[in-house]
Amino acid sequence: MSDDSDVLDDLFDIIESRKEELPEDSYTASLFTHEKGENAVLEKLGEETTELLLAAKDDDHEEIAHESADIIYHMLVLLSMKEMTLDDLRDELQKRR
Repeated sequence: MSDDSDVLDDLFDIIESRKEELPEDSYTASLFTHEKGENAVLEKLGEETTELLLAAKDDDHEEIAHESADIIYHMLVLLSMKEMTLDDLRDELQKRR
């Protein structure tokens, strides 16, 4: 198993693989083939953001971590849908240092 510093790269690789292979039992693949198209992912990002805000308001650290992970996952799916990579994200973050 890779170390934690590679977790985003590993997750993005899995997302890219699901987009390519479209296994029937994959939630990730279902986002790429959803009848709503990218709106399905955009709606999930909105939903997860609201849930994160509520968790933060309640100072629920476990739920904050959970909802933050949901947001990052769906954001990575969106990057993949837009033919972007983690390097695009890293480059933007690097500009903001």
